[in-house]
Amino acid sequence: MYWHAEGMKSAYSGTVTFNGRVYDVSPDRCYGYADKNWGRDFTTPWVWLSSNCLISGKTGRQLHNSVFDIGGGRPKIYFVPLDRRLLGVFYYEGKEYDFNFSKLHLKVKTEFSFEERDEEVVWRVRQENICAAMETEVRCLKKDMLLINYEAPDGTRRHNRLWNGGNGRGIIKLYEKNDGRLILEDEIEATHIG
Repeated sequence: MYWHAEGMKSAYSGTVTFNGRVYDVSPDRCYGYADKNWGRDFTTPWVWLSSNCLISGKTGRQLHNSVFDIGGGRPKIYFVPLDRRLLGVFYYEGKEYDFNFSKLHLKVKTEFSFEERDEEVVWRVRQENICAAMETEVRCLKKDMLLINYEAPDGTRRHNRLWNGGNGRGIIKLYEKNDGRLILEDEIEATHIG
Protein backbone atom coordinates (compact mmCIF):
# COMPACT_ATOMS: atom_id res chain seq x y z
CA MET A 1 0.00 0.00 0.00
CA TYR A 2 1.24 3.45 -0.91
CA TRP A 3 -0.18 6.77 0.22
CA HIS A 4 0.20 10.31 -1.06
CA ALA A 5 -1.64 13.22 0.59
CA GLU A 6 -1.50 15.82 -2.16
CA GLY A 7 -4.31 17.95 -0.75
CA MET A 8 -4.22 17.95 3.05
CA LYS A 9 -5.79 21.40 2.98
CA SER A 10 -7.96 21.73 -0.12
CA ALA A 11 -10.60 24.31 -1.00
CA TYR A 12 -13.66 23.02 -2.82
CA SER A 13 -16.68 24.73 -4.33
CA GLY A 14 -19.83 23.35 -5.91
CA THR A 15 -22.85 21.35 -4.81
CA VAL A 16 -23.48 17.88 -3.44
CA THR A 17 -26.90 16.26 -3.81
CA PHE A 18 -27.76 13.56 -1.28
CA ASN A 19 -31.21 11.98 -0.83
CA GLY A 20 -32.74 14.72 -2.96
CA ARG A 21 -31.27 17.53 -0.86
CA VAL A 22 -28.73 19.93 -2.36
CA TYR A 23 -25.79 21.09 -0.22
CA ASP A 24 -23.71 24.12 -1.22
CA VAL A 25 -19.95 23.78 -0.79
CA SER A 26 -17.84 26.91 -0.60
CA PRO A 27 -14.09 27.28 0.03
CA ASP A 28 -14.63 29.48 3.11
CA ARG A 29 -16.89 26.88 4.81
CA CYS A 30 -15.31 23.56 3.85
CA TYR A 31 -12.48 21.55 5.33
CA GLY A 32 -11.36 19.82 2.15
CA TYR A 33 -8.91 16.95 1.88
CA ALA A 34 -7.57 14.85 -0.98
CA ASP A 35 -5.22 11.87 -1.01
CA LYS A 36 -4.54 8.70 -2.92
CA ASN A 37 -3.96 5.12 -1.75
CA TRP A 38 -2.75 2.46 -4.15
CA GLY A 39 -1.01 -0.90 -4.17
CA ARG A 40 -1.87 -4.58 -3.74
CA ASP A 41 -3.07 -4.59 -0.13
CA PHE A 42 -4.21 -2.46 2.82
CA THR A 43 -2.07 -1.96 5.89
CA THR A 44 -3.36 -3.49 9.09
CA PRO A 45 -3.77 -1.77 11.44
CA TRP A 46 -4.81 1.20 9.32
CA VAL A 47 -4.80 4.67 10.90
CA TRP A 48 -5.72 7.93 9.19
CA LEU A 49 -6.41 11.17 11.07
CA SER A 50 -6.48 14.62 9.50
CA SER A 51 -7.98 18.08 9.95
CA ASN A 52 -7.48 21.67 8.89
CA CYS A 53 -10.22 23.02 11.19
CA LEU A 54 -7.95 24.02 14.05
CA ILE A 55 -8.26 26.53 16.91
CA SER A 56 -5.18 27.69 18.82
CA GLY A 57 -5.36 27.32 22.59
CA LYS A 58 -2.74 30.05 22.82
CA THR A 59 -4.71 32.73 20.96
CA GLY A 60 -8.24 31.33 20.74
CA ARG A 61 -8.19 32.01 16.98
CA GLN A 62 -8.61 29.70 14.02
CA LEU A 63 -5.32 28.58 12.49
CA HIS A 64 -5.95 29.40 8.83
CA ASN A 65 -2.53 28.29 7.58
CA SER A 66 -2.40 24.95 9.45
CA VAL A 67 -3.21 21.27 8.92
CA PHE A 68 -2.22 17.94 10.45
CA ASP A 69 -2.19 14.49 8.90
CA ILE A 70 -1.31 11.11 10.43
CA GLY A 71 -1.47 7.85 8.52
CA GLY A 72 -0.17 4.33 8.21
CA GLY A 73 -0.07 1.39 10.57
CA ARG A 74 2.18 -1.44 9.42
CA PRO A 75 3.99 -0.50 6.23
CA LYS A 76 6.17 -2.88 4.26
CA ILE A 77 9.49 -2.01 2.68
CA TYR A 78 10.67 -4.62 0.16
CA PHE A 79 8.00 -7.00 1.54
CA VAL A 80 9.35 -6.66 5.11
CA PRO A 81 6.68 -5.39 7.54
CA LEU A 82 7.61 -2.54 9.88
CA ASP A 83 5.40 -2.90 12.90
CA ARG A 84 3.38 0.06 14.22
CA ARG A 85 4.76 2.92 12.13
CA LEU A 86 2.87 6.08 11.25
CA LEU A 87 3.70 9.03 9.06
CA GLY A 88 2.79 12.32 10.65
CA VAL A 89 3.08 15.98 9.79
CA PHE A 90 1.75 19.20 11.26
CA TYR A 91 1.95 22.43 9.27
CA TYR A 92 1.49 24.96 12.06
CA GLU A 93 0.91 28.39 10.54
CA GLY A 94 3.35 27.50 7.78
CA LYS A 95 6.03 25.83 9.91
CA GLU A 96 6.48 22.12 9.22
CA TYR A 97 6.77 19.57 12.02
CA ASP A 98 7.69 16.30 10.30
CA PHE A 99 7.26 12.91 11.96
CA ASN A 100 8.13 10.69 9.00
CA PHE A 101 9.80 7.47 10.17
CA SER A 102 11.45 6.98 6.76
CA LYS A 103 13.58 10.10 7.32
CA LEU A 104 16.15 8.36 9.51
CA HIS A 105 17.96 11.57 10.50
CA LEU A 106 14.80 12.70 12.38
CA LYS A 107 14.91 9.66 14.73
CA VAL A 108 11.11 9.50 14.85
CA LYS A 109 9.46 7.52 17.64
CA THR A 110 5.75 6.72 17.50
CA GLU A 111 3.27 5.19 19.92
CA PHE A 112 -0.42 4.80 19.10
CA SER A 113 -3.56 3.08 20.29
CA PHE A 114 -7.17 2.68 19.22
CA GLU A 115 -10.08 1.96 21.53
CA GLU A 116 -13.59 1.03 20.44
CA ARG A 117 -16.14 1.87 23.13
CA ASP A 118 -19.91 1.38 23.14
CA GLU A 119 -20.72 4.78 21.61
CA GLU A 120 -17.41 6.20 20.41
CA VAL A 121 -13.97 5.37 19.07
CA VAL A 122 -10.75 6.91 20.43
CA TRP A 123 -7.31 7.23 18.84
CA ARG A 124 -4.20 8.28 20.75
CA VAL A 125 -0.95 9.02 18.93
CA ARG A 126 2.34 10.30 20.29
CA GLN A 127 5.14 11.13 17.85
CA GLU A 128 8.54 12.59 18.60
CA ASN A 129 11.56 13.56 16.52
CA ILE A 130 14.85 15.24 17.36
CA CYS A 131 13.26 18.74 17.34
CA ALA A 132 9.62 18.37 18.38
CA ALA A 133 6.81 16.17 19.67
CA MET A 134 3.10 15.91 18.93
CA GLU A 135 0.45 14.27 21.13
CA THR A 136 -2.92 13.69 19.48
CA GLU A 137 -6.15 12.40 20.97
CA VAL A 138 -9.19 12.07 18.71
CA ARG A 139 -12.74 10.91 19.50
CA CYS A 140 -15.63 10.27 17.18
CA LEU A 141 -19.16 9.08 17.90
CA LYS A 142 -19.99 5.80 16.17
CA LYS A 143 -23.40 7.15 15.15
CA ASP A 144 -21.56 9.71 12.96
CA MET A 145 -19.36 7.11 11.28
CA LEU A 146 -19.50 4.31 8.72
CA LEU A 147 -18.25 0.80 9.41
CA ILE A 148 -16.40 0.19 6.13
CA ASN A 149 -16.06 -3.20 4.46
CA TYR A 150 -12.88 -2.83 2.36
CA GLU A 151 -11.95 -5.57 -0.07
CA ALA A 152 -8.30 -5.86 -1.11
CA PRO A 153 -7.48 -6.19 -4.82
CA ASP A 154 -6.94 -9.94 -4.33
CA GLY A 155 -10.51 -10.32 -3.02
CA THR A 156 -9.69 -10.81 0.67
CA ARG A 157 -11.11 -8.72 3.50
CA ARG A 158 -8.45 -8.01 6.10
CA HIS A 159 -10.46 -5.44 8.06
CA ASN A 160 -13.64 -6.26 9.92
CA ARG A 161 -13.80 -3.20 12.21
CA LEU A 162 -12.67 -0.27 10.04
CA TRP A 163 -14.39 2.91 11.21
CA ASN A 164 -14.50 5.91 8.85
CA GLY A 165 -15.87 9.38 9.36
CA GLY A 166 -15.27 13.11 9.22
CA ASN A 167 -16.74 14.40 12.47
CA GLY A 168 -13.92 13.62 14.89
CA ARG A 169 -12.93 16.03 17.63
CA GLY A 170 -9.66 16.17 19.45
CA ILE A 171 -6.76 17.91 21.05
CA ILE A 172 -3.26 18.15 19.63
CA LYS A 173 -0.40 19.20 21.87
CA LEU A 174 2.54 20.46 19.83
CA TYR A 175 5.93 20.72 21.54
CA GLU A 176 9.30 22.19 20.58
CA LYS A 177 12.46 20.66 22.04
CA ASN A 178 14.99 22.88 23.78
CA ASP A 179 18.08 21.21 25.26
CA GLY A 180 16.15 17.94 25.42
CA ARG A 181 13.21 19.51 27.28
CA LEU A 182 9.73 19.65 25.76
CA ILE A 183 8.20 23.13 25.66
CA LEU A 184 4.52 23.40 24.74
CA GLU A 185 4.15 25.41 21.52
CA ASP A 186 0.34 25.21 21.46
CA GLU A 187 -2.59 23.07 22.53
CA ILE A 188 -4.86 22.95 19.50
CA GLU A 189 -8.55 22.05 19.35
CA ALA A 190 -9.29 20.12 16.17
CA THR A 191 -12.73 19.43 14.69
CA HIS A 192 -14.01 17.94 11.43
CA ILE A 193 -11.30 15.29 11.81
CA GLY A 194 -11.31 12.52 9.25
